[in-house]
Amino acid sequence: MTTGAVGKGSRTGPWLAVGLWGLTRVLLLLCVFDVVEVPGPDIAFDVENIYRGWYEVLRSGTYPVDDVTWQYPPAAAFVMLAPDLVPFLGYAAAFFVLALLCDALVFGLLLYTGRRAGRTSRGAWIWLAGVALLGPTAYARYDVMVTAAAVAGLLAAGRSPRVLGALAGFGAVLKVWPALLLVGTRKGRAAFRSWSAAAGAAAGVLLLCVLWRPGALSFLSFQRDRGTEVESLGATVFHVLRHFGWEGEVRMNYGSMEFLGPYVPAVSTAAMAVTVGAFGWLLLWRIRARRFVSSTVADAAFVAVLLFTLTSRVLSPQYMLWLVGLAAVCLAFRSSRMERPAHLVVWATAVTQFEFPVWFWHVTRSDPLGMAVLFTRNGLLVAAAVLACRILWRQTVTEPRLIGTATVPAQASGPDREKTLSGSLR
Repeated sequence: MTTGAVGKGSRTGPWLAVGLWGLTRVLLLLCVFDVVEVPGPDIAFDVENIYRGWYEVLRSGTYPVDDVTWQYPPAAAFVMLAPDLVPFLGYAAAFFVLALLCDALVFGLLLYTGRRAGRTSRGAWIWLAGVALLGPTAYARYDVMVTAAAVAGLLAAGRSPRVLGALAGFGAVLKVWPALLLVGTRKGRAAFRSWSAAAGAAAGVLLLCVLWRPGALSFLSFQRDRGTEVESLGATVFHVLRHFGWEGEVRMNYGSMEFLGPYVPAVSTAAMAVTVGAFGWLLLWRIRARRFVSSTVADAAFVAVLLFTLTSRVLSPQYMLWLVGLAAVCLAFRSSRMERPAHLVVWATAVTQFEFPVWFWHVTRSDPLGMAVLFTRNGLLVAAAVLACRILWRQTVTEPRLIGTATVPAQASGPDREKTLSGSLR
């Protein structure tokens, strides 16, 4: 990609980026407002029907305890009620405008940080491209709000670990995954400050939600009972088995299209086991890491969320926003080596728009076109994860160990030692 060069070296780079951001975002708004028709399922359906339904229930004084599609932590209720902040617009229109503002916030933060020493505007270009390539899904889900909190926290990490912790804790009560932002905090005082701030923020917001509305924790049982979504990595097994007489089916279940039938529980259990294994690797990395550079917090968060996303039973298209946001923060640091994994994520995001919504019905039927686009997207993510894990381990574990060994030469013995000592005294 040539965006890094434009962002770093040209005075017109920021203005060009702002202009392209505006142009692409107008197009996204035209899509979500249905001025420009996008093939496939109705993108705005979730906001206009599901989110609005939750909004009505929440305004009545309770969480949606009777709706199995409510599978989000309790602070998500704040997002569902947020369109009230724009009372002169309808619910869906107000939601899309708020999504646009959060997108602008992330873009502005990345542009601003790119002007600081040791930073680069590559991150702003990654965000600009990634959101545009994902398409209108970016504005038709609330993940852009969560990603904005995560990006702000990571960019503040160097100066204030407590701000990182507070935003990670709040984000965790919005949609769980921002808790992973803390994986790469520098050992010692920075880790203590960020983790304690995260625990305090999460506990405070959670307590507020429990006292505010009954049913704040009902999402736990609904999330536990989910199966294997057709877009997940584990679903690959069933996409193939359908062509060899597998007796299961694809059906709307717990708010998404899932595989139901023989062996599905086993694959779902295996996915959770792989997730545990991935977190085991992250713990080992945390213990073995010896060098933390300015980008390590962002790099580790990117790797952690990438592993979490890949091994999940669900891999919805909006999850790509998480990865694009974290990839953008990584490339905002000159010390980061995550350029290739970040670019793979951007390419996977571009493919995702065809996987959903454009050719989604092909995916649900497991026909050749649907399998090709899904396997391409997931294959790119697997490649990005493997490469990102390797880069993180090498930069923080392997290279510091090799440098340490090289700077402590073996002690000479016998005549050689005497020559060395005598030579040093001349």
